[in-house]
Amino acid sequence: MMSQSWKTSSITITKSTPSGRHMKSQASANGSDTLAINRQRALRRREMARSVRDIRSRLGAPESRHSTFEHERQHLFADTRINAAFAAPLLALIVAAISSLWVSPQFMGAWFLITICTHFLMVVISHSYEKAPSDQKVRIVWSRRFIIGDLIYGCSWALFFLMPVASGAGEGLVIFHFAALLIVIAMNTMQSANLPKCLLASTLPITFFVTFSFLQQSSAVHYTLAAMAIGAQGFFLILGNQLLKNANTMLEYRADKDHLIAELETANSMSDEARRRAEAANLAKSRFLATMSHELRTPLNAILGFSEIMKDEVLGSMANKTYRAYAEDIHGSGEHLLNLINEILDLSRIEAGRHELHEEPILLEDVVAECGTMMKVRAKAKSIVLHHAHQSDLPRVWADERALRQVVLNLMSNAVKFTPIGGEVRVNLGPTSDGGQYVSVRDNGPGIPEEEIPTVLEAFGQGSHAIKSAEPGTGLGLSIVQALISMHDGTFKIKSQLGEGTEVTVCLPPSRNMNYPADDKSVAPGSLDARLRTANSG
Repeated sequence: MMSQSWKTSSITITKSTPSGRHMKSQASANGSDTLAINRQRALRRREMARSVRDIRSRLGAPESRHSTFEHERQHLFADTRINAAFAAPLLALIVAAISSLWVSPQFMGAWFLITICTHFLMVVISHSYEKAPSDQKVRIVWSRRFIIGDLIYGCSWALFFLMPVASGAGEGLVIFHFAALLIVIAMNTMQSANLPKCLLASTLPITFFVTFSFLQQSSAVHYTLAAMAIGAQGFFLILGNQLLKNANTMLEYRADKDHLIAELETANSMSDEARRRAEAANLAKSRFLATMSHELRTPLNAILGFSEIMKDEVLGSMANKTYRAYAEDIHGSGEHLLNLINEILDLSRIEAGRHELHEEPILLEDVVAECGTMMKVRAKAKSIVLHHAHQSDLPRVWADERALRQVVLNLMSNAVKFTPIGGEVRVNLGPTSDGGQYVSVRDNGPGIPEEEIPTVLEAFGQGSHAIKSAEPGTGLGLSIVQALISMHDGTFKIKSQLGEGTEVTVCLPPSRNMNYPADDKSVAPGSLDARLRTANSG
């Protein structure tokens, strides 16, 4: 026998080995997937932290911050030059046309061509920069091209102030030169403010030659204008520096916005992933409950049936009273487990939106009376007095009778459960102020602390009194009540004070009332007959 049992057990082990290997391989695969997901999340967190550190370092280091946006400011410089491609030639044409009053038209024509050529040279360089690949834009050669181009452009404007003038030009030419100086320096400041070196290259030659030209004259007016030209140059340099700061600030905000957008996209992707996992977990939960409901109820029916036969001694008396007590305990535990399964399934169906209401005209008074009859045995066991008060002539309501019965039973069961021995439970039924109907259940138990009410209303939530007294329950009753009343478009209210008891009220809206005789069940709300009868009764 020993050898035979040993062989049997060895055969059993051998048969179970392949499935064990399969489970191990599946577990290892799941573990590798989890490890890969965790690595991806760690990489995303590190990238996000690196981005935050970069932003903080830029905000804390103003000098390095400017160099960080060098390439962005080059792009702004090129874009400004391209947008002003036709504005600068128009200004040069106006200046050349007015200067023809004092300067030979041949000289002004030659100067105009030189200025236009240098201007369009800068436009071509800017276009080339915009079309260049990103890896070539970072090269320092573009900065040199911009500086040299602006220097040539500034020198071309400086030639204007060195043109030979006709005799007897007078002070009008001097004033025009100074006005042209201010306009040209202001224009170049606006165009080249994003690159300080280009700003100096395009404005200093003009100021230098104008000042030199004014100082060649020995009059107080020329000396004054020379000093003002130098002051104007300083003013526009300060203005250019302020424009540069504004550009840096704008680029900082843009960079921060881009980083925040990247972080939001990362958080959004993580949220989508978490939602997908939650949906998959919810689907798995639904499948599990659908499968386990059958798998658990089948053996429970046998347990409840056989234990009931044993405790009631249907097949004969049991000599041992302890066995009979065990059978009663088994039957009670089985009923508790079956109620727990039913409540979990009801709540899961409601949360999944799969709970359908089978509505019909019913009298809420009959539902409350039936529930009171069912609760009398439990109340009598604790010497609790049930008081039932209702207003007569209440109309029928269009509702699911089973759902409302479950609501009232849960409320009365909780009241009886937490009411001390010899206490009272009052059930009231009547119309609401807006024309609906309400059911309230009030007990004189220990009450619920105000801070624990949200916990009690959650699924599987229990108050401190329930935990201390170890009252049997799952904490799903009030959650199911709220869900069922919400499906009927009703409201749920709970009031409680320590030492005075708890009152729970559920209300059905006026739209659930059926304004026709209580003994007529043939008319459903929403039908033509129902609307006609409602109008006639009104």
